Amino acid sequence: MSNYAALFEDEEDIFGGSPKSKFMDVIFNANNDVVRQELAKFIEKAATMEMMLEEKLGTDDVNAAVTQYYFSHQDECDNKTKSLYVEIMGEILSQSE
Repeated sequence: MSNYAALFEDEEDIFGGSPKSKFMDVIFNANNDVVRQELAKFIEKAATMEMMLEEKLGTDDVNAAVTQYYFSHQDECDNKTKSLYVEIMGEILSQSE
């Protein structure tokens, strides 16, 4: 996945809001079928990654490991979250009308 961190240096000027708020604008205004397809792909990917973690760490330890990782790498995780909003938004917009 691409890293869009350079876009967040002054996100208010570039997006007119945060990546999350613009993502919400896109998913509520874009072609419903495209949005459903992209969200389903994202959920399938998240489910696969969760299963991979469960194999490595055990089912009970996944949430604790994710929480611990987030607190140890909060800035990087926040930037990755913003990148994912932008990436999914791009996928939706590139397929819409």
